[in-house]
Amino acid sequence: MNLIFVSKSHKTRNLRLGPGLACLSVMLATLLAAAFFWLGSRYGTEQLVSNVNAGYVQVGNVWNQELLEQRQIIESTRQQAQKHLDSMAARLSTLQGHVMRLNALGSRLASMAELDEIDFSVDANPGMGGPHPGVSQVSLSVPDFLVALDQLDQQLEDRNDKLIAIESMLMDRNLQSETIPDGRPLRDGWISSLFGWRTDPLTGRKEMHEGMDFAAKPGSEITSVGAGIVTWSGRRAGYGYMVEIDHGNGYITRYAHNRENLVTVGQKVNKGSVIAIMGSTGRSTGSHVHFEVIKDGRYVNPKKFIAVSQ
Repeated sequence: MNLIFVSKSHKTRNLRLGPGLACLSVMLATLLAAAFFWLGSRYGTEQLVSNVNAGYVQVGNVWNQELLEQRQIIESTRQQAQKHLDSMAARLSTLQGHVMRLNALGSRLASMAELDEIDFSVDANPGMGGPHPGVSQVSLSVPDFLVALDQLDQQLEDRNDKLIAIESMLMDRNLQSETIPDGRPLRDGWISSLFGWRTDPLTGRKEMHEGMDFAAKPGSEITSVGAGIVTWSGRRAGYGYMVEIDHGNGYITRYAHNRENLVTVGQKVNKGSVIAIMGSTGRSTGSHVHFEVIKDGRYVNPKKFIAVSQ
């Protein structure tokens, strides 16, 4: 085997290799080629893996950003839904109050007009119905539902005003003397705290006492000072068990800290009816009844409505 080398000056030089050395040279050349091929493949594989990993990272970042945006959209939607629910709950609470007052007012008017066949019970639903609708029904959207609630609220307010006007005429005609608060909420007992500014018996601080306290033996009977309709019977913050009676003409009386209430909302009571049993529930230092008189939404001194005696 001859190897010819050419120098820069174009001079040639021959190198003769024997069979063994020629075979060794071919093997070395083959090994070098294989080594270069393996190294090239390894480098190419590493570059491919690196590019794939970089692609995964880039795609993962895009997915994470997309998930974050979707979560933000879901959270925003949830907050908007919660606002709508809170708004509807507030409107519903207002409507429930209107309906309760209308039920009480209706019961009172039915009694005044001796319309016993009319049922004003708060548990009874009015009769309603009709044929199956001929067109497909569509659910209300939240804004439409809120508008409907507002319209119903306005209608209830309007009905309330008209019923109050009718009530006023009936009361002036027949029940004036029975419905105006008059007398004491106890047959026995004594006045333990008057209406007006006093030292709070629990905190020692100066406070406005918006009622009059009557003390007596535990278990004494509490009576209504006038005819009316019960508009509250249950626990109330600070008052404990309390009974509230609407007497019409803007008069409301309250009887608080009871051990037990004996009347229910919507029930008609007469002057002198036993409505509760004296106790010491709520914010109280001992057995007594806290008696309030409210006229047109303002607290008034019960002293003018009772015969004051110790």
